[in-house]
Amino acid sequence: MKIYTKTGDTGQTGLFGGGRVSKDDPRVEAYGDVDELNAVLGLARAVEVMPRIDEVLVPIQRDLFSIGALLSTPDLEKMHDHLAKAQVHDGRIGELEQAIDACDQELEPLRAFVFPGGTPKAAALHVARTVCRRAERRVIHLQRNVEIPQIVVIYLNRLSDLLFSLARVANTRSGAGEVTW
Repeated sequence: MKIYTKTGDTGQTGLFGGGRVSKDDPRVEAYGDVDELNAVLGLARAVEVMPRIDEVLVPIQRDLFSIGALLSTPDLEKMHDHLAKAQVHDGRIGELEQAIDACDQELEPLRAFVFPGGTPKAAALHVARTVCRRAERRVIHLQRNVEIPQIVVIYLNRLSDLLFSLARVANTRSGAGEVTW
């Protein structure tokens, strides 16, 4: 099977489970941003190995593949099947919150806005946080016209908080200070 199919040459793309839409369709924008987030998390894992942080990121990347599949599925029944497979539920949100709480144990209390940057790991995590926020906005936009489970928005919202905390932890563990505004 070749990687190129030529079926997208007219500006259309196929959806998971059938159907074709324009490549700038809100659904494609939403799952495209989730895919970009996943790629940026892969970059964050690659730039500077920090096992305890990277162990948190791998299951998140799995979750994002499942969320992307869900977003690219126009069939509501199939969408709910993807959500069930993804294990994206209230318990998973709780795990993200526990990870944030664990980060907070290592960090000084936040007293000012933090400039994104520091170590390459922290900088990549800050980029991931901003891509996550954009993906969240795209999903909210898509929700205006398409039924998307609210847990997806909650997941992305909590994930962006976790990515901010992980960026701060990466700087702390590396001995890099934070520049505040």
